[in-house]
Amino acid sequence: MTSREELVLERIDRARRARPRVREDRITMSHGAGGKATQSLVEAIFLDAFRNPELAPLEDAATLTAGGTRLAFTTDSYVVSPLFFPGGDIGDLAVNGTVNDLAMAGAVPLFLSCGFIIEEGFAVADLSAIVASMSTAAATAGVRIVTGDTKVVQKGKADGCYINTAGVGVLAPDRDLGVARARPGDAILVSGPIGDHGVTIMLARGELDIEADVVSDTAPLNDLVATLLSRVPGVRALRDATRGGVATILNEIAAAASVGVVVTEDAIPVRSQVRGAAELLGIDPMYVACEGRMVVVTDGAAAQAALDVLRAHPAGAQAAIIGEVTDDPAGIVRLKTAFGGTRIVDLLVGDPLPRIC
Repeated sequence: MTSREELVLERIDRARRARPRVREDRITMSHGAGGKATQSLVEAIFLDAFRNPELAPLEDAATLTAGGTRLAFTTDSYVVSPLFFPGGDIGDLAVNGTVNDLAMAGAVPLFLSCGFIIEEGFAVADLSAIVASMSTAAATAGVRIVTGDTKVVQKGKADGCYINTAGVGVLAPDRDLGVARARPGDAILVSGPIGDHGVTIMLARGELDIEADVVSDTAPLNDLVATLLSRVPGVRALRDATRGGVATILNEIAAAASVGVVVTEDAIPVRSQVRGAAELLGIDPMYVACEGRMVVVTDGAAAQAALDVLRAHPAGAQAAIIGEVTDDPAGIVRLKTAFGGTRIVDLLVGDPLPRIC
């Protein structure tokens, strides 16, 4: 390791040890991007105020026990723009996102709620199309939408339609997944090509003169997860790579488990159309959101078995082993580049892809 790399590592370590705080006086778009600003907002404002054992792990879903039954509970809000895009719309995105958050805890998703905030003047035909998409997505995932709420706000006070969903699922008594469980020697996999959703949304806005045959990867992952967990012992953690992309998930693993993470650039699957569009946009696919892909941390000895199971399922046909967990440097993610060097992959700074989910 060069002296420059050592200085960078020391700077990152000091920053991460500092007490989280929001430096800005007002909320910016970067606070919703899933990177450093989001992490600071969550830890300095929400976690500090609501701190409790169920919230503390900051996983995609909280693990609870009620009446002797272990449950997973999650909630999410969707403000994607545009509302309709190649491969999906805000409706199936909302259902799939909540189903996937439950699945990442190892739970069997069962019931969802949905809340709509609708702007005055929104087309009833568009609302009907969104609701139909939600119904189809729920049926595909095997869940039921059992309660909800509707609010209408004055024209100009929203952006067409926002959706909030919450979900409940059942956990097996011995199921305990989480990024803090990662150990040196573990393998890291992704379930398929990354960046499809974020690039699709950017191109669907029509603000850029770029044409690419890309569609969102929005899809439920609960069947893929159930198959993986039933056939491969040694799975330690699952995360769906939404805001902030795969890079953010890798940093969460490194920070939560106090381990290092090393991934190989050439091993990370990215469609050529996505890579080309990302280069023209000046963004790294590692930071681009997915809505139907997950990162898997598994015991190194089970890596090939996990890969085989993922690839045998339609939702994981292009899965890949992309890296491993190391002893050190703790809290740092490194990328072995295609040119033979290494670079640090830090948390996302700023907001290159606003309103992608």
